[in-house]
Amino acid sequence: MDIPNYIKTVFQIKSESEFNELAIQLFHYQNTHNPIYKQYIKLIGCKSNAVKNYHDIPFLPIELFRTKKIITQNSQNEPSKNKQAVFTSSGTTSKNRSKHYILDIELYKKSIIEGFKLFIGAPEEYAFLCLVPEVQTYPDSSLAFMCAELIQHSDHPKSDFYLNKKELLKSVILDLQKKKQQFILFGLSFEILNFAEENKISLENGIVVETGGSKKNNQHIIREDLHNRLKLHFNNVHIYSEYGMAELLSQSYYTTNHCFETPPWKKILIRDKTNPLKIVNGKRGSINIIDLANVHSCGFIATNDFGQLNKTGFDVIGRNQNATARGCNLMI
Repeated sequence: MDIPNYIKTVFQIKSESEFNELAIQLFHYQNTHNPIYKQYIKLIGCKSNAVKNYHDIPFLPIELFRTKKIITQNSQNEPSKNKQAVFTSSGTTSKNRSKHYILDIELYKKSIIEGFKLFIGAPEEYAFLCLVPEVQTYPDSSLAFMCAELIQHSDHPKSDFYLNKKELLKSVILDLQKKKQQFILFGLSFEILNFAEENKISLENGIVVETGGSKKNNQHIIREDLHNRLKLHFNNVHIYSEYGMAELLSQSYYTTNHCFETPPWKKILIRDKTNPLKIVNGKRGSINIIDLANVHSCGFIATNDFGQLNKTGFDVIGRNQNATARGCNLMI
């Protein structure tokens, strides 16, 4: 498979048939060049030559990112070594964290910016005020890296990390409001909520994007309640959500359609909660994700999140029972 051309084509998908063709290409490529995925496919008895549609592709259990090195690498398409990184999931201990080996960091950057443009707008039009630990403190955090990339693309002098600079953040917001400049308050759910409750300032020109992780220190809040409280404190109707994870290179966004939506190179399927190899329609179940940007790891992941598809996107309802705790708020 011609990797550079494949990557270029992935970000130009315009139809279901194009997605299906690229998904099947990626499946066969990863079945050949990803030892862990190839072994998994063999163990479940899947005949790779019978896979003709992306609904038939096996999904790798996300738990394997915790115990195995999930890499797809063809010596003919090996990315330059100076672009490597490793992102780890947030977790309750350092021993059970997933590791996502990034062999092409430019691919992640491309996915971040193209996805953001699609659902919210051009990053250069906003100042990014991030309530997330700085990337220098958490270099293995895909969320911190994403924020750093958005800050860089915004090129606004006030764009920065503000997790430990709450008083400065308040003054920056007031200044941006006074100048009628657009900004995005982007960050961890509980940090944004705490800032809102402590300051109660109106965000007239601002958009709030919370990154999930709605459980911290035995506190739990559902998204609808979180958004309602933020709207009340900020006097703002633009409360959005971002859904991503360390094992993926592409994000989904919850905006004005009141559900999560995916970019054209990413799809959500729902698997039966009692049969992990069965895809179901019109029912709640466990979330499977196809991320065609995951060229160098695995593009087909069975997560432990529980959800349901709807007409325009999907809903994330919670976590499967007995699943390992995760969430960005575990970072702090």
